[in-house]
Amino acid sequence: MADRVHPVPAPPPRRPDQPPADADAPATGTAGAAATETTPLHPSFNRPPSPPPGTYIVQVPKDQVLRVPPPDRARRYKKLAARPARRRLLRRACCCSCAALLLLLLLAAAFAGAAYLVFRPRAPTFSVASLSIRGLDGALSSSALSPELDAAVRADNGANRKVGVDYRGGGSVTVSYAGQRLAAGPWPAFRQAPRNATVFAAAMRGRGVRLSEEQARRLAAERAAGAVPLAVEARVPVRLRFGKVLRTWTVDVKVRCDVAVDRLDGDAAAVNRGCRVRVRPLWWWW
Repeated sequence: MADRVHPVPAPPPRRPDQPPADADAPATGTAGAAATETTPLHPSFNRPPSPPPGTYIVQVPKDQVLRVPPPDRARRYKKLAARPARRRLLRRACCCSCAALLLLLLLAAAFAGAAYLVFRPRAPTFSVASLSIRGLDGALSSSALSPELDAAVRADNGANRKVGVDYRGGGSVTVSYAGQRLAAGPWPAFRQAPRNATVFAAAMRGRGVRLSEEQARRLAAERAAGAVPLAVEARVPVRLRFGKVLRTWTVDVKVRCDVAVDRLDGDAAAVNRGCRVRVRPLWWWW
């Protein structure tokens, strides 16, 4: 059976001559004050003192307070805030530079490809027609040699129909035997038209050349056999001319021709054993 809840009876009314129920309140208040003095309350429970009259209290939201830095740190805050913008500018500048460089490379490749398809450049061929040799008679002696060689070199540009070759000044020609240089001289400067073959003379001189005993014996044996191998090497600055207006930059062309002569004095007949041409900046053309 469920319990019943009875209402609490109201207290009887107080008579006029009856003292109040909290007559002992002063004593209790004194005890509470004493307890408060001995055990202070936590600071967080203390209420802030009331402001003096005529004072206004302005409450600022916490998020706005954190957004505005203190005055002493405002400059540093501006520098930190400006770093992302600088990084974005640097990234944009780098991207623009890379794009411009890539565009220039693509344009240059397209232009080079179009020029190759239109003009079809080919490397000129070289050969040594003859050699006039002096000063190698005393190769077997131990004294120094001063050889003199005049070579007739043929440059053939017949493979190019629309491309001319400009041989600039400053080139050189050398003749060597078994790795020992015998003489050297300048390469003449001239302009060669398309479908043209030019034969020019290259004068080479040497001084103080000494051959080892083994080289001297080998040279004597090859002279007796009528086949002395010599290497003619040339380094020439060259420009290509496409038509009448367009020209390339100057590049160094290296030529090496292996020849064999039947004698070491006077006019010798030269037998060409092959020439190699190297042009590194234009290796994909030549």
